[in-house]
Amino acid sequence: MNKSIRKADVSEADRLMVSPLRVGEQTMSGAQIVASILNLEGVKQIIGFPNSELFDAAAALDIPPIITRTPRVAVNIAEGYVRTAPEGELAVVTVQYGPGAESAFGGIAQAFNDRAPILFLPTGYPRGSEAVTPNFHASRNFRHVTKWCETASRVEHLPKLMHSAISRVRNGRPAPVLLELPVDLLAEKLDLCHETYQRPRRSTPQGDAGEIAELVKTLLAAKNPVVFAGQGVLAASASKELVEFAELLRIPVMTTPNGKSGFPENHPLALGTAGRARPATVDHFMDKADVVLALGTSLTRSYYILPIAKDKVLLQVTIDEGDLGKDYPIAQGVVSDARSALRQIIAYVKQHRHVVAERADIVHEIRSIRCAFMERWMPLLTADSAPISPYRVVWEIMNVVDPATSVVTHDAGNPRDQFSPFYEATVPGSYMGWGKTTQLGSGLGFALGAKLARPNATIVNLMGESAFGMVGIDFETAIRCNLPILTVVLRNNVLGGYAASMPIATGKYGANRMSGAYAPIAEALGGYGECVTVPKVLRSALLRGLERVGNGQAALIEVVTHEEPRLPGLS
Repeated sequence: MNKSIRKADVSEADRLMVSPLRVGEQTMSGAQIVASILNLEGVKQIIGFPNSELFDAAAALDIPPIITRTPRVAVNIAEGYVRTAPEGELAVVTVQYGPGAESAFGGIAQAFNDRAPILFLPTGYPRGSEAVTPNFHASRNFRHVTKWCETASRVEHLPKLMHSAISRVRNGRPAPVLLELPVDLLAEKLDLCHETYQRPRRSTPQGDAGEIAELVKTLLAAKNPVVFAGQGVLAASASKELVEFAELLRIPVMTTPNGKSGFPENHPLALGTAGRARPATVDHFMDKADVVLALGTSLTRSYYILPIAKDKVLLQVTIDEGDLGKDYPIAQGVVSDARSALRQIIAYVKQHRHVVAERADIVHEIRSIRCAFMERWMPLLTADSAPISPYRVVWEIMNVVDPATSVVTHDAGNPRDQFSPFYEATVPGSYMGWGKTTQLGSGLGFALGAKLARPNATIVNLMGESAFGMVGIDFETAIRCNLPILTVVLRNNVLGGYAASMPIATGKYGANRMSGAYAPIAEALGGYGECVTVPKVLRSALLRGLERVGNGQAALIEVVTHEEPRLPGLS
C-alpha cells in the first residue's frame, strides 16, 4: 500500500477544504505523517544537519534534503530562502536532538531578530528522558527566540500540532516557530482512518478606517514628512503600493537595513538605508522631518539602525501589536499588514481628493545631496591603493552586478557598513540586509538560501575574513548542493575596528590579528578561488567569478585590503 500522500492526488480546492489524511486503513509513522503534511503544503526541500528521521520520510515523497556542514548554517539558509522566495512558501529546518538543536540556537536567534518565519522541526530525546540532565529540551530552551515553541507528546496530535505551527508561520508577526518531535514518536505508527489535516490559510489584517483617516490627515498637515519603511513592506509584497503612495503624497522614503530594496533606491524619492552607516540623504531629511511614518517596522532601537530624534511625530504601522511604542513613543499606531494599510491610504486620499503639498523642489534637493555625498566618497570608491581599499571593492561589485537580476547580501561589521550606503537595490528582494543582531558568518547561509529560492538569479555575498572563519567550510555546501554563488572575502589580516575596543591587548599581544589565505580553501573544497592584491585586476577577477557562477560553479574572490575606519554618516 502506498504510504505517501502526494500533492498530485489532491485538487487545490481539496487542499483547502477537505481532510487529506483520511485515507482508509492506511497506517503511517509519525515521521511519515509530518512529511506528508509538508508535501501537501508544497515544501520544496528540507534543510538540516546532521541527521533527522524526517530526511528519509521526506525523501520518500520526493522532497530532497539540503544537508549543510553545521546546524547554524542550515537555519541561515532557511532564513535566506524565506526572505527571497515567493510569498507563502515554507522554509523548513530539522536537526538532530541534543547537540544539533543546541548548535542551531544561534541561527534561530538571528532569524528571530530578523523576523524570518521559519518552521523549525528539531527532533527530541525519547519521551520521558527529555527532562533528565544534561539532555537538551529544545522547547524549553528556545522559548525566547521563537513565537511558538511546543513538543509533540502523542502521535495522534501531529496533524493538529502541524496545523498550529504552520498557521503561526503564515500569520501575524513573522518569527521562527518550533515544534519538537521526539524520536520515539516519529517512529510510532498511527492508524489514519480517523485523523485529519486541513491546510491553514493566511489572514491579512488591516487598520480601522477611522485610524487610516487620522494617519492621512497627520501626513497631509506635515511640512516635511518622511517614510521609514521596514521589512514588513517586503514581507507583504507592498513595494508597488509604497511607490504609488510616495508619488501620490510626494514623500521621500528611507528604509531600515532589513527593509532595503523595499523601495527602489534609484527612484527620485529614495533616500537610501538608515543604518549605522548611511548616505547623507538619510541624515539630511531625517533632521528636517517633522512627521515620520514608520511603515512595516518594529522601530527597534539598535546600534546598527539610525536612532530617531525625540522631536519627531512618529506614526507606526506594523503587523505586530507588540511593536507599538515598544522603543519609541508614538503619536499613533495602526496594526495592519503594510500592503493593506498602503492601499487604504491611497484609496482614502483619492476618494477625498485631498490637496497634497507640492514639494516641487524635493526631487532636486534629494539629487543634489546624493551627488555631493557620492562626490565626497568617490576618491575612496575609486582608490588605486595597494592593499586595496574596501570601498574600491564595493565600487567594482556595483559595476559588475546587475541589480535587476541579482540578490546581494553582506556580512556583519565593516562589510555591511561599507556596502549598504552605496549599493543601489532597485528590485524588491534583491538585497538582503540585516541589522538588529549581527552574527558573523550569517551572510553565507543567507546567500545559499537566496540561490535555493531564486535559482536563476545571480547571488553575491560580501564578507570579511572573520566572518568566513566562522562558516567557511559551508562553502562546500554550495558546491555539493549545486548552489553556485559568488562570495567576495575582504582580507586585511585584522578584526576590523576592534583594536580601539581592546588597545592594550592589541598593542601587547596582537589580539586583533588574523592570518590565512582563503582562495585556496575554496579550490580545495571544489569551487573556483582567486586572490586579488592590486586594484587594476579586481574588476576582471570579479567578472571571472561571475562567469564561473553562471556556468554552475561556486566561486570565491579573495581581495587583500587595508583596514578602513572611515564610514559614511560616522566620519
